[in-house]
Amino acid sequence: MPSSILKIIVLTGSDRSEVLDTWSQLVPELRAASGVEVVGTYSREHQIPRDIDADLVVVLGGDGSILRGCRQLGASQKPIVGINLGRLGFLADLTTEDFCRNLDQLKNGQYDIVEHLMFECQHRLNDGSIKTNLGLNEVTITSGSSLKMLDIKLEIDCEPVTTFSCDGLIISTPVGSTAHNLSAGGPILRQDLQAFCITPICPHTLTVRPIVDSAERTYGLTVPEAPEGVMLVIDGQISRAFGPRDHVIVKRAVATFKLVRFPKHSYYSTLHRKLGWRGQLDYRERKGL
Repeated sequence: MPSSILKIIVLTGSDRSEVLDTWSQLVPELRAASGVEVVGTYSREHQIPRDIDADLVVVLGGDGSILRGCRQLGASQKPIVGINLGRLGFLADLTTEDFCRNLDQLKNGQYDIVEHLMFECQHRLNDGSIKTNLGLNEVTITSGSSLKMLDIKLEIDCEPVTTFSCDGLIISTPVGSTAHNLSAGGPILRQDLQAFCITPICPHTLTVRPIVDSAERTYGLTVPEAPEGVMLVIDGQISRAFGPRDHVIVKRAVATFKLVRFPKHSYYSTLHRKLGWRGQLDYRERKGL
């Protein structure tokens, strides 16, 4: 429950005209609202102080802006409200008008905070160094500019599982299941599930299907014969070259993504609206048409 003064951080994300226009619209609204204090405004280049005292983070942009905002917050995750200025917006689900209309609910604490799984990705390089990243959507190994099929080895809890012959492999959280995972033919997972989904991209064997397993397990990926051009991509925003002696470890992060939801929000209603689900197509012949 927030204090009598609602303290918010605003992440403007980028210098896109729609973001700047929206922020210019919100400034007078927030200044005029009693009981609201903006304690910090940050772009994508800024580090957010870990000890900043704030109740909520308002992100202007789309889901990509929320992914970036999660990394800016790091281990000090705070509840996020997303104002959608992008396209689909599964996470950034509010319009500017929705946000202003619900400002009193935010001030009065009339909302839910839903916690979602985040991952820690350790990229262990051939030289012995380790690069660690926090993420929300997915880890992808992709053939990239090599334009070659890869043999990607999967281990779960250090146990060899299989080798996927494919163009790439995605390890996705439930939040990320409606992103790259969905376009690669993976399943949609309810966002509050505690699970990871492993989806091969264009697998060479038709019987290979995505795997869903517990978030309590640790997942390892290697590409022993990786050609030059193979890439490791995290949340579609961080990319690094991936070599034949590199190793990736993906596991549950200690931090969780905290998303603000208003009462009566429906996950399946959002899917229906964002994905254009319209029910069963009617192929029956209609007289007079």
